[in-house]
Amino acid sequence: MSELEISTDKTLLDVPMIYQFLSEQSTWAVGIPRRVVDRAIENSMCFGGFLDGRQVAFARVITDYATFANLVDVFVLPQYRGRGYCSQMMNTIMAHPSLQGLRRFTLATTNAHHVYEKYGFQALAAPDNHMERYQPNIYIS
Repeated sequence: MSELEISTDKTLLDVPMIYQFLSEQSTWAVGIPRRVVDRAIENSMCFGGFLDGRQVAFARVITDYATFANLVDVFVLPQYRGRGYCSQMMNTIMAHPSLQGLRRFTLATTNAHHVYEKYGFQALAAPDNHMERYQPNIYIS
């Protein structure tokens, strides 16, 4: 397994690739406009995973850097999956100094619970206390 180079430097991100994956291949953001992806990246802590200078993985953390964070848009390009790159990304995210001591760190997943449980994520302790406005097809015309 090759070691990913993981960076939070947004200037290194391959935004066209991120946009293409999210808008065409993801199960959660199909049809997302490019301007929305750009704004999301601008206002989030982003992690890019690179092999030989080519970006092959991505994740965003929405956070106040003090009490709360939400992990979103985690992906490894399909041709690079099964090589431990998601684990490398998650290890880096969970160890990042700016994400320590948070009271709550959340994420939503439909099919990767087993991946995130290794990092201490679990079902909501008090689901009756949480509410949401959820519009899953907001980007589809």
